[in-house]
Amino acid sequence: MNLSRRQLLAASSVAGASLAVPGVASAVPSVVRRDRPALPSGLMSGDVTANSAVVWSRTDRRSRLVVDLTSHGRFDRAIRLRGPVTGPDDDFTAQLPLKGLRPGQRYDYRVSFEDAYGRRGESLEGSFSTPGRNRGVSFVWTGDTVGQGWGINPDFGGMVAYRAMHRTDPDFFLHSGDNIYADGPIEASVTLADGTVWKNVVTEEVAKVAETLAEYRGRYKYNLLDHNVRDLYADVPIVSQWDDHETVNNWYPGEILTDDRYTEKRVNVLARRAKKAFLEYLPIAHQGGQERIYRKVSHGPLLDVFCLDMRTYRGANPAPGETGPVAMLGAEQAAWLVREVASSKAAWKVIASDMPLGVLVPDGDLIEAVANGVAGAPGGREHEIAWVLSQFKRRKVKNTVWLTADVHYCAAHRYDPAKATFTDFDPFWEIVAGPVNAGTFGPNALDPTFGPQLEFVKAADFPNQPPSGGNQFFGHVEIDPRSEVFTVSLRDLYGKVLWRKDLPPARRH
Repeated sequence: MNLSRRQLLAASSVAGASLAVPGVASAVPSVVRRDRPALPSGLMSGDVTANSAVVWSRTDRRSRLVVDLTSHGRFDRAIRLRGPVTGPDDDFTAQLPLKGLRPGQRYDYRVSFEDAYGRRGESLEGSFSTPGRNRGVSFVWTGDTVGQGWGINPDFGGMVAYRAMHRTDPDFFLHSGDNIYADGPIEASVTLADGTVWKNVVTEEVAKVAETLAEYRGRYKYNLLDHNVRDLYADVPIVSQWDDHETVNNWYPGEILTDDRYTEKRVNVLARRAKKAFLEYLPIAHQGGQERIYRKVSHGPLLDVFCLDMRTYRGANPAPGETGPVAMLGAEQAAWLVREVASSKAAWKVIASDMPLGVLVPDGDLIEAVANGVAGAPGGREHEIAWVLSQFKRRKVKNTVWLTADVHYCAAHRYDPAKATFTDFDPFWEIVAGPVNAGTFGPNALDPTFGPQLEFVKAADFPNQPPSGGNQFFGHVEIDPRSEVFTVSLRDLYGKVLWRKDLPPARRH
């Protein structure tokens, strides 16, 4: 190993709780003994940086997470790390933060759980690589998984867009939100317009809207039944955001639902349950000990990723004509974003935004996203974004790209102050991807406030087009380590390149 046992054991979280005596195919096959802990949901790594990572898995009984870690590809020389004990309070999920890793190193890990008698059960193997100097960076991003009732269809091959992303061999996968559709029941079959039938795998938890913690958890467990998803997660670290459908469509804090499908109408109650499930089922580094979704994930000297949370701190959805400021990020997060981006030394700064800036996204007669569809000075949520963009200009921030999903089609927008009504910002690109396994829609209208210019769009042939129509989209980025050129492409369900752009870096001061 290139990493000492002392370094890892000192830096990684190892729980000290004691164990009480306990009363669809894996990513890597292993023998399962029914009297020992199993791994029904695979394994994941997440938020990988040059020196750290988080490893995740889930078992089926009270037991302790055990991770064998090696940088040689040989598990007979691995370091064994014992993680936390998990039980029903965590839905048998467990995460182990790893620190003190070496930059530019591939790590292989084996996950299992250990029962009260010290017996280890089923094991699975995964891998990740830490970023290093003189190495390029590549990653994929998308959003919107299992929406509009389009679930896991074995006859279609499952969620095949995950397989297409996997084949690009990315360093990480950025999920831009709507990891689940808690508000979208899944039926066993859907008859399509051409008379064919889409057949879904269905579990008890996905047959209705999620309200209870168990039902929110069940949505994540459902997605992890898909072999394409589990295979990707075994090899590719995830960087996770959330948007609305992890809780309920278009929600904001303090909202009271009028939807008759819900017995619990208080969105704040639903959001607490939804966030617990989100944090249980996705490996996220809790920076500064905070269970905060917005955070920076550094990927070496070429890239910093700034993950936003446009859901937790927003105000009520405003009317289009609202001229006063309405929160989207909230003051604390907006200040964090400006401060961290301005101080970043990375060649490129990706702003991972769970909603687009200039695309009109209505909520009935109200506004769900940033753009309000009204020409002129910023109004409503546009105030906050205008402040962020103007601060980037004032602090001479270079090489920012905004990546997003949410609207269920793909597009490339170049924001140009010469074409905008608000002009106090430097030009930048916003690239939209998704959905990855959901209904396809769009395209939506663009708002003139920040001057988005449409460079490319590919949308649905008809509203709520199923995945079998082929219009599922993900984005791919590759950064060259010598030229620092940021090459971005948009791709379809099968990985075909639809649009590609080389973005040269601006001179940094």
